[in-house]
Amino acid sequence: MEILDIVDEQGNPTGETTDRETAHEKGIRHRTAHVWIFRKKDGILQILLQKRSDNKDSDPGCYDISSAGHIPASCDYIPSAVRELKEELGVEIDGGELIYCGQRHFSFEKEFYGKLFRDHQVSNVYALWLDMEEEDFVLQEEEVSEVRWFAFADCIEAVRENRIPNCIYMEELEMLQRAVL
Repeated sequence: MEILDIVDEQGNPTGETTDRETAHEKGIRHRTAHVWIFRKKDGILQILLQKRSDNKDSDPGCYDISSAGHIPASCDYIPSAVRELKEELGVEIDGGELIYCGQRHFSFEKEFYGKLFRDHQVSNVYALWLDMEEEDFVLQEEEVSEVRWFAFADCIEAVRENRIPNCIYMEELEMLQRAVL
């Protein structure tokens, strides 16, 4: 069972905890870390998207952030981001390689598998420069079905026009645009 800190509006732990399932059942505010992987290839800025496993409890089969995850109770953003990169993609980095891009606060409610899913997150967003080929990532199959490089400009258009199945927020892509361009 994954135990999360309940946090205030700024993402500071309140001293209370909850399990992940209850957090999503009741919409309790918790923290996540989002890492977007970038590279330049043939002069084109590319972003790596992961495709969520069809077994995920939310947004199955959708393109998403390169690597993201909940922050366990009494852990912090960067160690969690580093752990998620290793678990989901087989990527080992030093936390100092992450480029802080900002913090997002968001909530949504959506039904998956006939059950209401409430998400209330405070997320630190990071960029990471990493030049690896898709086949060199070691995917955590229960989380990620594939990874794919997109030209960053094409990714923005595809998300804006909903041309690919995705659970990506334009606000976050715009935050990244300001940080990496």
